[in-house]
This record gives sequence, C-alpha cells and structure tokens, in this order.
Amino acid sequence: MSLIDSTRPLYALSEGEFFQHLEEFFKSNLSGTLRDRTSTDPDATAGKRFVYGITGIERALGVSHKTAQRLKDGILAPAVKQRGRKIITDLDLALQLFDEKKGGK
Repeated sequence: MSLIDSTRPLYALSEGEFFQHLEEFFKSNLSGTLRDRTSTDPDATAGKRFVYGITGIERALGVSHKTAQRLKDGILAPAVKQRGRKIITDLDLALQLFDEKKGGK
C-alpha cells in the first residue's frame, strides 16, 4: 500500500514524501532478496574474512609490497585465489599460515 499517489509526477513530491516512498520500496522489495541470499548457503561464507589484492595482504600483515607479493606466491598460496588480475585472500587462513611459518623459524 503506497502512501503516495502513483499518478503524481516525481518532481512534484516533497523531499519527505520522496524518501518515505524510497524507504517503503526498499522494505518491500529488498528484504526478500536479502533473506534469499542468506538462506541459500549460510555456511559457505559464514565467519570468513577476505582481503583483496596485494594491497589487502600488505595492510593485513603489515608488510611491504614486495614482501606481500613474495608471501602470496609462497607460504600464503593455499589461502589465495587468483583469476587474472583479481586476487582474493582468505584472511583467517592466511594469518594461520603466516603464524605457523613465523613460529617455525
């Protein structure tokens, strides 16, 4: 049930009416979409954290660009997925691998 007359032109709405209409639209249309996404497979990404690119590895581990590149190709390889230029790293696994290697020296 819309509070705004659908025959009224968009430019004739006040700011409050416009935002009220948007809020109503998002509540009715997006709430179902968000529920569908979360209910498909909650265990697939539940609790996982990811970093993106070499810069993400640099920031997460506090290392230089060159070191991040070397780690990505070395000890962090099981945690890194790369397709073309896109690099996605499972942060939890990367930290675990990094700590194991650090403790081994």
